[in-house]
Amino acid sequence: MFRILVINPGSTSTKLAIFENEKCVVSKTLYHKVEELSCFERIVDQKDFRKKVIIEFLKEAGYSPRDFSAVVGRGGLVRPIPSGTYEVDELMLQDLREARFGEHASNLGAILAKEIADEAGIKAYIVDPVVVDEMIDVARLSGHPDFERRSIFHALNQKAVARKAASKLGKRYEEVNLVVAHMGGGISIGAHRKGRVVDVNNALDGDGPFTPERSGTLPLTQLIDLCYSGKYTLEEMKKKIKGKGGLVAYLGTNDAKEIQERIRKGDKEAELVYRAMAYQIVKWIGKMAVALKGEVDAIVLTGGLAYDEEFLVPWIKEKVSFLGPVMVFPGGEEEEALAHGVLRVLRGEEIAKKYSEEVRL
Repeated sequence: MFRILVINPGSTSTKLAIFENEKCVVSKTLYHKVEELSCFERIVDQKDFRKKVIIEFLKEAGYSPRDFSAVVGRGGLVRPIPSGTYEVDELMLQDLREARFGEHASNLGAILAKEIADEAGIKAYIVDPVVVDEMIDVARLSGHPDFERRSIFHALNQKAVARKAASKLGKRYEEVNLVVAHMGGGISIGAHRKGRVVDVNNALDGDGPFTPERSGTLPLTQLIDLCYSGKYTLEEMKKKIKGKGGLVAYLGTNDAKEIQERIRKGDKEAELVYRAMAYQIVKWIGKMAVALKGEVDAIVLTGGLAYDEEFLVPWIKEKVSFLGPVMVFPGGEEEEALAHGVLRVLRGEEIAKKYSEEVRL
């Protein structure tokens, strides 16, 4: 039996879980008040504060670091790397401490996991961070050499549900072709060819369908004109892309349940906008199906929006079912995906990768 400690830091929370093999035996979300974190200039400065609450959690649950086989943290903004489970090494820690590729609370995952693991004499890992990059070269070209398409997506959940889908099909993930759509605050749609995501929209920086709070791909000339109109600052324009785009911009809310209720009450504008989001999702599913030459074993829907079996999921199924069976795995079990990634290594089913050997320098 392998016991794994999972650490998943968020902007104002730290999600913790203890797994014994595949079974989660303890889980808790620790919420941090804004005033508790406001005294820290940088995210990395929160390390000792967060470590203290993790150790307190373990004591309350009746565990010490030495009771674990391994510790796994949520992968942060590191260099582009192939999918897999990575042992935390010094180059990874250096990149995260310096925030060389961006500041995000998830950067603390590997740092905290490594400190706790070192004290127990065990190894620390991360699994499938958002910067997993397996895109084929032809997919990187954007249309102008000053701009390269980047692989930034919900890799952890996409990979986890892709494995579940393959298992339901009676095959290994490396044997199937899938189109996976993660639908949440951000929406990423990936073409999974025999275990690799060969193409995917950049779910963070303005590519793909619009989402509850992101604008997705916009008409470029209109965007350029607005940038030079003098009406908006740089930060305000960035907010139009991420934070104040999509459903928020059209309907004033990013709450899909609220929009669903408005539709039930006959709000035609809400229905039009929500249908438009579904329409853009199916167009991107179609793009990825074509990238797979139409050889699609299944289309997989996941993320929080996949819980909507009344409107969104049926609207999508109606247009894409001709491509292949549609499988739905609502939500995003990040802690489970992290634990299972490490479990495969501990069982010898996978070999842990070395960050320093896999990065695109």
